[in-house]
Amino acid sequence: MISDYLRDLLSLRWQRLTRRNLLTATGAAAAAHQLASATPASAAEGASLRIGPGLFESIGVRPLINCKGTFTIVTGSQSLPEVKQAMMEASKHYVHLDELMEAVGARLAAITGAEWGIVTNGCAAALTHATAACIAGTDPEKLQRVPDLTGLKNEVIAPRHSRNVYDHAIRMLGVKMITVDTPAELEAAISPRTAMVMVLASPAADREPLSTETVCRIARQRNIPVIVDAAAEILTIPNKHLKAGATLVAYSGGKCLRGPQAAGLLLGRKDIVQAAWLHSAPHHAFGRSLKVGKEEIMGMLAAVETWVKRDYQAEFRTWEAWLAEISKTVESVPGVTTQVRQPDSLSNHAPSLTVRWDAGKIGIAGRELEKYMYENEPRIVLGSASGEPGGAEPSTVGIMPYMMMPGQHKIVAERLRSLLANPPKIARAAKPSGPLANVDGQWKLNIQYSLGTAQHDLAFEQTEAKLAGTHRGGVTVGELRGSADGPEVKFTSFHRHEGTMIMYAFTGRLENGKLSGSVAMGEYGSAQWTAERYSYGAGRRRG
Repeated sequence: MISDYLRDLLSLRWQRLTRRNLLTATGAAAAAHQLASATPASAAEGASLRIGPGLFESIGVRPLINCKGTFTIVTGSQSLPEVKQAMMEASKHYVHLDELMEAVGARLAAITGAEWGIVTNGCAAALTHATAACIAGTDPEKLQRVPDLTGLKNEVIAPRHSRNVYDHAIRMLGVKMITVDTPAELEAAISPRTAMVMVLASPAADREPLSTETVCRIARQRNIPVIVDAAAEILTIPNKHLKAGATLVAYSGGKCLRGPQAAGLLLGRKDIVQAAWLHSAPHHAFGRSLKVGKEEIMGMLAAVETWVKRDYQAEFRTWEAWLAEISKTVESVPGVTTQVRQPDSLSNHAPSLTVRWDAGKIGIAGRELEKYMYENEPRIVLGSASGEPGGAEPSTVGIMPYMMMPGQHKIVAERLRSLLANPPKIARAAKPSGPLANVDGQWKLNIQYSLGTAQHDLAFEQTEAKLAGTHRGGVTVGELRGSADGPEVKFTSFHRHEGTMIMYAFTGRLENGKLSGSVAMGEYGSAQWTAERYSYGAGRRRG
């Protein structure tokens, strides 16, 4: 499933992400569905796992070249040699985990300048443990009660710009999320029930009226902890967010730090960070399932130790040189242009390249090229894409060199040049024939998931081939937009629930007065659907 192609991919194409910002909502949905529907070749029956080169291929999984960045769905980053070595050495010994984390916490504090630090099972686990610590402290009775929050602090406040798909890691403890838009609303929302305030690191969090500094100033006056989710950001020393007044800051270990993929960091106020460790395995509390092992702990420490020694300017120059070579190669194709974009945030902090062309002249659209490169050899996942066959949107693809390995830029450059110079023949569905489907009115929608069913409502307003209206789910409501083409219909709806946006992309056909087809839901896979009309519209259909 695509968890972080939406932390990473659906997550915040709603705000133009960084770690987490995508180009457009529909582009995110299409790319998420593209990965969700891709299936690896089956391993040969009876074949054994091959330890060494061809490891993934031995079980039928095809590795890829990562031109997208630090997205968990494409396994984040490749860990550094020092990290691999530390993890291997750690695996050879037994240690007492409390003693280990005490020593690691002191070392993380010395390196980062924070009061204390712990290693967690990813950034999301850091958010969960921090929330638990702010709710229950180190009281063992309260630790055992969570997620029963009766009589405990049970609210977390967040600026609206910080609500995101990842705050589920906070909500999972049963807290109520309070969303605010202004400093006055933040002050009014703080009460004895407030456990903490959460801020998502992003360009929006650097701006007023609710910048991180403003949020921290207001919260500090009421003795309320503030945690900053900085998952894919570079680790700044001294820490940018703690310096702005935050109590805690959480990072992913398997992104720019290039530590273990299943590791993260929680840095900040010593008593809260140490309490967060009590809520994690090996202790018996809510976070027991979010276990981090000695291998991840030492690998993460090695990543932080190495972080302060890395030559970032040299890395940046290397990425720019790779993009320059790709640009020169693809611009040898007439009609293809490129543009280098500099990073605008601390997440995926690297230059990127946009390749642009006229699909009508070249013969292949941007999203067709993206899909073709992902599905064929060499397998390449691109940073972004736009443009459909016959559409008005320009055709582009994006290259993010952040997680590319040495030499891969040459493979990517030649592959792009070859496909743009001699586009492959893309099978395209024939245009539907027959009368235009009339779906104006209200419909009972039944969705058959791979496990379970749901009954929703659709209300279409049809003007010729254009569809608009409302899709009402069990707990959410979203506007739908789409079109009819002969007897076939396509429409999409987006539903916000808490910090998450759920996308439904329906395709179907009207036959014998009933609609049926399939629906793609991004990281949540696909399902089958049927619908029956129970009320006609007001006759807005024309044509």
